[in-house]
This record gives sequence, C-alpha cells and structure tokens, in this order.
Amino acid sequence: MNIQTPEIKRGRKFDQVIDGARLVFLTNGFEGASVDDIARAAQVSKATLYSYFPDKRLLFLEVFRQECKKQAALALEQVHMEGPLNEVLFNAASTMVRFFMSDFSNRIYKIAIAEAERFPEIGQAFYADGPTIARDALMTYLVEQIDAGSLAIDDVQLAADQFIELCKASHHIQTMLGVKTEYSDSEIDRIIRGAVEVFLARYGV
Repeated sequence: MNIQTPEIKRGRKFDQVIDGARLVFLTNGFEGASVDDIARAAQVSKATLYSYFPDKRLLFLEVFRQECKKQAALALEQVHMEGPLNEVLFNAASTMVRFFMSDFSNRIYKIAIAEAERFPEIGQAFYADGPTIARDALMTYLVEQIDAGSLAIDDVQLAADQFIELCKASHHIQTMLGVKTEYSDSEIDRIIRGAVEVFLARYGV
C-alpha cells in the first residue's frame, strides 16, 4: 500500500533544492544520500530544505518523477515522425538504443530497481513517467502507419513493447551488470538495424 505524502510546497528556492538533490541522489542513491549532503549541494540551509520537503523520501520521489519526465521528453524531441517508415523506425531505435546505453539511464534504472520494494511509488513513477510515455508515442505512430497500409498489426501495444525490447538486445543486460559499458559505432549500428529489420519482417506490409 502506498504511503500518503503531504503536498509539496513550492517557492523561490524550489528548483535549487531539486537540482542539488538530483546530483546527490543520482550519485549515491536514496540510502546513501544524506540531508546534509543535499542541503550542501543545493546551497540552502536544512531548514529551507525541510520547508519544501518534510522528509527525504518525498524529495526523492519528486526528483525521480521530474528526471523521468524530462528524459522521456528529450528522447521524443529527437525522434522525427515524418518520412519513410524504415527511416522513422531507424531514428527511433537509434534514440532508444543510445539512451539505454547512457550513464543516466543506467543510474536511474538501477535506482528504480533498488528502491522499488521500499517505495512502490518509485517503480510506478519510473514506468508511468518514462517507458509509458515513449511507448504511447510509438503506439500513436504505429496506428498511423497501420491506417496508411504500411504495417499490419493486431496488437499495437504488444508490437510497441516488442520494438522497445528489440532495442535492448545484445547490450542492456550486459550494461546493467557492468559486463560491458563501451560500444563501438558499428556495434550500435548493428543493434539498431537489427531491431528495425526484425520488426519490419514481422509487421511490415
């Protein structure tokens, strides 16, 4: 059961507190982040910090939600949904693959997994404000292509999820476990092209 959280107070130094907390949380996670460290990074007093966020948990949730939304929005901005189908899918796959390989993605994903049991809201926020936004945008595009006669898909949600998972092939689990963290341009291109080719082989008309 989710714990009820008080309403967040916003004021002149709200963004300053969020920026400082983001730096500390992404570096140390929830458990390793102290209120003293956050106040120091934000360049505010502990009293000011507590005036906005009565407890560290509430601050952590707000930072997490904001970061997920921001990164999802940035990713969508990079994807151009106009042009030939294979080019749009290649562009989308390129954005997703590079995001999944990024240091930020690795950190935020590991924090979400580590803290999801302690704070169920973390898992819910990560899914709703990150992957769900990307999947919904992809679903909208796929429906347009179905209507245009370029794709034949019965279950659009499943197809969108499959495309996203194809963009994780060969690298995601290795990256998460630290087995391999550096990839050449040719390796990245291989993953991107593979995702697009497999998807179109299944759903292309």
